[in-house]
Amino acid sequence: MLNNLSSPKSTRKSKIIGRGMGSGVGGHTTGRGLSGATARTGYQYPRRTFEGGQNPLSRRLPRYRGDVRGITRAFFTAGQRNMPIKLSSVAELAEKLSKTEITLQDLVQAGVVSLRYNKIMKPKILLDKEITTKIIIKGIPTSKSAKAAIEKAGGSIEE
Repeated sequence: MLNNLSSPKSTRKSKIIGRGMGSGVGGHTTGRGLSGATARTGYQYPRRTFEGGQNPLSRRLPRYRGDVRGITRAFFTAGQRNMPIKLSSVAELAEKLSKTEITLQDLVQAGVVSLRYNKIMKPKILLDKEITTKIIIKGIPTSKSAKAAIEKAGGSIEE
């Protein structure tokens, strides 16, 4: 019962700031320092893009035309986007579908490549490891090393 009672020392009222010079606390600057943004009313913390008064990055970079994901001031073009595809995943897909001929539609249906409505995707097959399955690639750009690996396995590339 006695342990629930609060100490008389902890019930002391805190001093109210900003009520004149005779209030005992902060008559002039009221604990906010001399001047600047933090001394002004309504200031809590700087916005996310604030860089201390210098010209922010969002204003230093060039703007591009077009609407990118709802942002009218885009920092990159809304057009092309490169999409690397691993040669090993293409070989696994060929084995899974039991096909030797692989096209871009096969990659899209399998979920290896996702075509977005507002981007022009540029898929390219890159070498990550050697393959043993024979594959014929139709209409998908490939790197020189991936082309050599496909031809070494007995496959070919058709544009």
